[in-house]
Amino acid sequence: MSILIVGVNHKTAPVSIREKVSFSLDSLPLALHAAHQVVPENLILSTCNRTEIYAAAHPQQSVAALIDWLAGWHKMSAAQLQPYLYIYQQDDAVRHALRVACGLDSLVLGEPQILGQLKTALQAASDQATTGNQLNRLMQHAFSTAKKVRTQTSIGANPVSVAFAAVSLAKQIFSKLETQTALLIGAGETIELVGKHLATNHIGKIIVANRSIDKAQKLAAEYGGKGIGLPELADHLPQADIIISSTASPVPILGKGAVERALKIRKHRPMFMVDIAVPRDIEQEVAQLDDVYLYTVDDLHSVIEENLQSRRAAAEQAEGMVITEVSNFMAWLRAQDHMNTIRAYRARTESIRQEVFDKATALLQNGKSPAEALQFLAHTLTNKLSHDATQAMHAAARNGDHQLLAHARTLFNLSTDDNG
Repeated sequence: MSILIVGVNHKTAPVSIREKVSFSLDSLPLALHAAHQVVPENLILSTCNRTEIYAAAHPQQSVAALIDWLAGWHKMSAAQLQPYLYIYQQDDAVRHALRVACGLDSLVLGEPQILGQLKTALQAASDQATTGNQLNRLMQHAFSTAKKVRTQTSIGANPVSVAFAAVSLAKQIFSKLETQTALLIGAGETIELVGKHLATNHIGKIIVANRSIDKAQKLAAEYGGKGIGLPELADHLPQADIIISSTASPVPILGKGAVERALKIRKHRPMFMVDIAVPRDIEQEVAQLDDVYLYTVDDLHSVIEENLQSRRAAAEQAEGMVITEVSNFMAWLRAQDHMNTIRAYRARTESIRQEVFDKATALLQNGKSPAEALQFLAHTLTNKLSHDATQAMHAAARNGDHQLLAHARTLFNLSTDDNG
């Protein structure tokens, strides 16, 4: 089997495609089991910027089967999906997995959230028993590589993230945030980061709306704000100068009609909106309204670009570390192909050891001295363990097989001074 990755991300597909192939948390267990019928091992990573299927599989049959499955699951044809897909196999797939874990393939270079999302994806797959030895080892290798990159480079030194970019964009629209009210929809990690950045920039007021009002109130309390349930959203919308949304809802939460009503109450004072969610939380038609500035994750590229300069040198260093770690993992993967040989060799030596030990024990029981029994054990064990290798090297010498003899010197750790 080989490592295989099939997916789309922010580089290959617009948000309109990414939202079509995303997996909700509720659908993930069923999807993992369905994909498990296609490949022996799989996990699914689905975020606002990417959907990827990681698999350990037989590559010739599995690539087309996975593409057909992914398209079919989302009621698309393979032909519709194909232009946006990337496919990685073996060392290319391992490199991609490590780069994803390190934040080197993220919209925001070096962002740390993706590592947590990858760990969550592995946990979900483990819970459904759809991973095995190869994917588990790959993920652990990716996590340890990401830790090395974080500790040995400065890639995470500056606060650059989608959340940071959204707040930076808000500052460009409203030069001062002290008199503005921000409405945050959702209560996940991204919204938490948005809240922190807004608080750092002295936002006037924060309202947090979430399906769980307890979560909304808990998060809002950290910033002296107010937490509300999603049914109250329309009532508080007219107060909001800044709306930033990031939920896992499969359908839009905020529609054009609700925004129109809020604008009338606001007397058409502008509203700045950032929809970080995939699928989108805010209907596309909202962007058509006057006095509304609506941005999606794809619109944050230019803001993010301004904050990346300090991370690029660190990223180059990280890429070098990834190359080394890919080689290490591929060496482990190749070794798995020969584990049966290693196990057979160890079983054979264990059998010889037991046979000689039993004979030495019998000598002691038959009255031989410990010294005689030990001498027999050492002599017989040495002869039996070296017999096959010695015979093979004699044959190689007679046949002029210098390559086998050179390999034997390496295998048995013989120096060139041992030529005899």
